[in-house]
This record gives sequence, structure tokens and C-alpha cells, in this order.
Amino acid sequence: MAFDDVLAKRFARSHELYLDLIDSLSAEQLDSRLPGLPSNTIGGQLWCVLGARESYPRAARAGSWQGFTSPLAGDAMTDARTVRAALEATAADVERWLGELESDGDWLHALALLEHEAQHHGQLIRYLYGLRIPRPESWQRQYALDEHDG
Repeated sequence: MAFDDVLAKRFARSHELYLDLIDSLSAEQLDSRLPGLPSNTIGGQLWCVLGARESYPRAARAGSWQGFTSPLAGDAMTDARTVRAALEATAADVERWLGELESDGDWLHALALLEHEAQHHGQLIRYLYGLRIPRPESWQRQYALDEHDG
């Protein structure tokens, strides 16, 4: 299997996990912060995922960083349907972009985006445990998570 195929499959898997997560969260949960710790909300974490999906391809196409933007405003991040639609739209954009990769810079941006996706998976797992929100089954399998709240 070619490396570009592997990259596309790994991104698609990351995206599936985000869809499973958003489908399991309420508006209240999306607006939750880790208690007693400096943190943003679960929705804020997803806002950053969306922003990276928009910003990394734009930087690769321009040949340099063009700034970080997200397709949704922060106040939209408690509406699961809106967030899900944005996840799907940005994933489609990223999928197209992954088919265009040519230069070393393109590949570096693509790998950085995949790292960013995985980094947020790890952060969100801590949120789910810390807030005692059940982890979706796909997350349990992907990351061999303990089924208990511990």
C-alpha cells in the first residue's frame, strides 16, 4: 500500500472516531470543562480540530502558514448537528487535499494535521474520563481504553 493511501486511511479513521464522539455528546457535555483545572470546553477542543482541518491545507496550498481559522464560531460548538456537519465538510476538504499532495511541504503539513488529530484524541480521552462521560465503543477499541471510569 502506498504511503498516501495509508495517510488517507488513517485520517479517515480519525474522522470516524470524531463522528462517533459527536454523536454521543449532548450540548451540556460539549460545553463542559474539566473541573478544577484550566481547560477549554469539549466543544472548544473540536473547534480546534475543525480549525486545523481548515488551516493546514490552506497553508500547504499557499506554501506558508496563513493563520489559524475555524469554520465555526465558538458559540456554535454546543450544537452537535452543526459540529457534525462541519466535521463532515472539513473531512471532505481534507480528503480532496490529501489527493493533491506533491511537495515535501505538502507532506509535512499533512503529517502535522494527522498528529494534531491524534493529539486531540488524547486530550478528549482525558476529558471523557475526567467528566465521567462514557467513551464511544470505537474509542474503547481504538485506544484499548479501560471500561471503568478510573
